[in-house]
This record gives sequence, structure tokens and C-alpha cells, in this order.
Amino acid sequence: MARTAVAAGAVITLAAGLAACGGQSLEEKGGGGKGGGKGELVIGSAGFTESKVLAEIYSRVLADAGYRTRVQTLANRELYEPALEKGQIDVVPEYASTLAEFLNAKENGSKAKPVASSDIDKTVTALEKLASSRGLKVLPAGGATDQNAFAVSKEFATENTLKTLSDLGKSKQKVKLAAGEECETRVFCKPGLEKTYGIDIRELDPKGVGTPQAKQAVKDGTDQLVLTTTTDATLDTFGLVLLKDDKKLQNADNVLPVVNAKSAGDKEIAAALGKLTRTLTTEDLINLNRKVDAERLKPADVAQAYVESKNLVKK
Repeated sequence: MARTAVAAGAVITLAAGLAACGGQSLEEKGGGGKGGGKGELVIGSAGFTESKVLAEIYSRVLADAGYRTRVQTLANRELYEPALEKGQIDVVPEYASTLAEFLNAKENGSKAKPVASSDIDKTVTALEKLASSRGLKVLPAGGATDQNAFAVSKEFATENTLKTLSDLGKSKQKVKLAAGEECETRVFCKPGLEKTYGIDIRELDPKGVGTPQAKQAVKDGTDQLVLTTTTDATLDTFGLVLLKDDKKLQNADNVLPVVNAKSAGDKEIAAALGKLTRTLTTEDLINLNRKVDAERLKPADVAQAYVESKNLVKK
């Protein structure tokens, strides 16, 4: 998934990375931040569509609450999370399980026992503990999720009466799975599908996670199943449908705000973002992604239209 991508081998300073994005450098903002007292808030964003749109939405909601806001885009979590700890970035839209495991590895090593699961309450509890020790505050999670998911063609689903992954396992169909190469060993992918659902995966087709090529292969019938995400906005284009993860193989990656406790720990900030979090749905994420990726609208414009349509800001 894009949100967990690592800039492998990149040699870059964080300040330079920020400056390259066209915004203020971290030195210009200062280490302490100015989140409280209706001051400035810097909202961090990763470099993929959904994160950019969410950051723009956060910016508008917080501006409406009386703060000066701006969005700062960095490539990935490896760059923006340390800046969040230092208060150089104040607020970031995050994903519960992904951030929990990121901080778990950072705190306890890459082979640490997993703390995330399909139980969102337990996952957030573990995340809160890991985050607080780093000066971060985790705000409540909402119902919107962006997590791994599996899709089949509508035709294949109809022919075999499939609505869930359990249905696919019970159908005894031999399946060719389009996914990334890492799917061969990842618990949530091929091993999990086989063990949890009894799905007969005869071959792995390494076409990537939710890529056009992977989805086209399922549409054409070359493959029967594709690994994508719950907020994939192009499934209809390829005539695909998601199968429900009815035994909860995937971790709970609900969207939630994470803030620097010192620079953005105010109740007013939590209240403004809380209203948004309670409003945002997975279907909203799909539609927001579609407007940017398919309709080619700008994230800032999509964000403005969304907050107005949901009455999240004063018009």
C-alpha cells in the first residue's frame, strides 16, 4: 500500500525534504510549533492521494476553528513522523494499525511481537501507549478504514455466489492471485487466505497491489482474485467487487488524527477533528480518491467541496 512505502536508499535531510515540497523548512517553523492559542498549525501529509486530501480537509476544519493552517507534504511516514514528534509538524491524518506497528518497530525492533489486530479498540490502546512515550497524542478513531482487501470480477462472483472470502474458500475454486511478490509470505495475504479461509491459491501473479495491470488480469479472467484496498476508487471501472473479510484477517486500519501533544494537544483541536472523524466514512474516502485519481481534481478543491457538503465549516 502506498501509505507504507519506504524511500529505500534515499539520503535526504528532513528539512531539505520539506523545502523541496515548496513550504517552509522545519527551521523556519521552529522546534516548538505554535499550535495552541489559535496560532499556526502545520498539517502533515504523506505523498499519496488519500493522505493529501485528508490533510487538506484537516486544514480547513482547523482553520474554521480559528487556527492559521497550512499543509506540508512529505514522501512517507519515515520523514513526517519524526517531525511530528519534534513539533515541527503539529497534526497528521493516520491509520491505526499501520502507525501502531511503525512505532512498535521503532520502539522494540523490527521483530517485535505485533500489537495491531482486527480489534480497533485494542489496537488504539496499544497505539496510545507507544505514541504517548514519544510526545504524541492519539485522537479517537472513526469508522472510515483503508485496509487490505480482495476483489473478484462481478461475473466470477455471480457464477460462484460469492459475497465473502469464506464463500470463495467453500467454493473450492482454484485461484490465481494478482498481488505483490511479498504476498507469498505476508500473513494477511496468501498464507492467511489459505489458513483462515481455505482458499486454494494455485499461483501468485506478481502484478502489484491494486495496480491497473493486476485488476485488468482479473477482469480478463487471467487471474481470479486481486489484492487491493477498501478505498480503491476504480473497482467499478474494471467490473470488480470486494469480497467481505468476514473472519477479520486484516488489521483494523481506521483513520484517526495524531497530534503533537505539546503543540496541538488543545481540546479545541480535538473537538474540531473529532467532528470530522465521526462524519468521515470509508465510502467518503473512496469518493474523495475517485475525484482526484479519476476526475483529476485538485486535492484542495476536493477537500473544500467535502467540508462544505458535510457542514463541517461555516459557509
